[in-house]
Amino acid sequence: MPASYKAPLTDLRFALYDVLGVEPLFQRLGYTDATRDILDAVLDEAARFTETVLAPLNSVGDEIGSQLDKATGEVTTPPGFKAAYAQFVEGGWTGLTASPELGGQGLPHTMGVPLNELVNASNLAWGNFPLLSHGAVEALKHHGEAWQQEVFLKPLVEGRWTGTMCLTEPHCGTDLGLLKTKAEPNADGSYAITGTKIFITAGEHDLTDNIVHLVLAKLPDAPPGAKGISLFVTPKFKVARDGTVGERNALSCGSIEHKMGIKASVTCVMNFDGAQGYLVGQPHKGLQAMFTMMNTARLGVGLQGIGLSERAYQNALRYARDRLQTRSLSGAKFPDKPADPILVHPDVRRMLLTVKSLVEGSRLLALHAGTLIDIANHAEDPTERERADTLVSFLTPISKACQTEWGIENTYHALQCFGGHGYIHEHGMEQLARDARITTLYEGTTGIQALDLMGRKTAATQAAGLKLFLADVHAFVQQHKDDASLTEFIDPLQQKAAEWAGLTKNILQRAAANPEEIGAASTDYLFYSGYVVLAYWWARSVAAADASPHGDAFKQAKRETARFYFARILPRTLSHAAAIESGADTLMAMDDARFGD
Repeated sequence: MPASYKAPLTDLRFALYDVLGVEPLFQRLGYTDATRDILDAVLDEAARFTETVLAPLNSVGDEIGSQLDKATGEVTTPPGFKAAYAQFVEGGWTGLTASPELGGQGLPHTMGVPLNELVNASNLAWGNFPLLSHGAVEALKHHGEAWQQEVFLKPLVEGRWTGTMCLTEPHCGTDLGLLKTKAEPNADGSYAITGTKIFITAGEHDLTDNIVHLVLAKLPDAPPGAKGISLFVTPKFKVARDGTVGERNALSCGSIEHKMGIKASVTCVMNFDGAQGYLVGQPHKGLQAMFTMMNTARLGVGLQGIGLSERAYQNALRYARDRLQTRSLSGAKFPDKPADPILVHPDVRRMLLTVKSLVEGSRLLALHAGTLIDIANHAEDPTERERADTLVSFLTPISKACQTEWGIENTYHALQCFGGHGYIHEHGMEQLARDARITTLYEGTTGIQALDLMGRKTAATQAAGLKLFLADVHAFVQQHKDDASLTEFIDPLQQKAAEWAGLTKNILQRAAANPEEIGAASTDYLFYSGYVVLAYWWARSVAAADASPHGDAFKQAKRETARFYFARILPRTLSHAAAIESGADTLMAMDDARFGD
């Protein structure tokens, strides 16, 4: 049977209400309608929709995929996908966190986080179709002209149209300064967009009447490199300034990539042949607008890692309870059965607890990022808004990279619990492992996230985001320093926080003499940071569980998982720190020729 899925509502509610305290936060930020009963109703309905509508389509999408008719350029999504999207739109999910003026529900951004986790867990490929619309809305809202906002935002928010992000070209991905797509001015104030974009998620499909492409291109007078890039809104069907939808634009899907996973997700080569587009924001300032979109998408992809991990865990746990193999090393636990379930074996528990500790810790990191976005957008105090913005900017590459890399690790462990049965199609575990692999690549690879964290978010800001996070850790430590029941977590957390600060200082000092030190340290620094961040959330989880109305079994599970994390996962920081301290020489000393033929 394909992998099943049950929304983890108990843990989501614990994270939202008991750890993060979102109820008073939302009220303080002016979300007066975001009461407990409303929030619970949203969670319950999201669970129902994803479990009953999306999850059953996951294996269907993988087996059938999306199909391109090369004669017409039209794409057909797998059976059930279009109907599911119609239900999604009808339920108001596309605009859950958008403002009511645009046709949205007006709920806090934070509430979009559990929705996205549930969608990604139930059907990752399907979730990619509406994924980028939110980013397109943000880019147009912050950078678009008034008429662009009037014409494009409402259909995107209401889900009648979807959005894409067209950056990558065959010869350039990370280095967008190399892009060749041109934008020639037309007499009517629009532009003719010409060029080829690749890896465009949901670039063509049959779910909506129109698709809004946000395209990076260069104007004729563009300065060289990344400083000469502009952003253009370029719809599939032309849209006039008054909102009238016209004829098909001069753009088409040239092909669909055949991928390792997410086979139902349409990854397109998009050809623009003088397509009509409109400039978004200032000329040559397109990257700024695109980063608005990209940061939103990066946090969204991090949630893909969490969703896949959660689904993998649920199925591995069920299998470990049911599968009877050999006896426990300490004597039969179920003498009435021919063998014990594999859950009794230490190594199986190691794998399951690894997944559990990384998933539940990551969930808090993701939800915390959501609250920071709400604070950055709605707090009355400008200092509080700026602090939240700096902190979420710092946490974004950590969230995206670690949650997706852990997603690969977690689906690996879950598949391993099944043994050979995990490798075959029947149980659905191999699909989760294949689907997970893409998450570390799109929206910036792990290496790019690491450079972003080390370069832009640390070196370029004098570690502003890190200092804010460490201040939160310090405040928590001070609050609980006399709580004997938390000493086992507080002391190592305090030690790691100090070590993190010292490690950062050393890297930046070495980088002043040798810039290669930034790149040499970046990936290990990223993971080091992720493990310390999760240690903080696990310490907070135990404190929150103890103070919560949850039963003893729940509280004990949180404490025991935290113990496992601190004993078995947090020590990974030691190897990352050692690698960082080794410096750049071992990486850069070898001559290119000595790498081999």
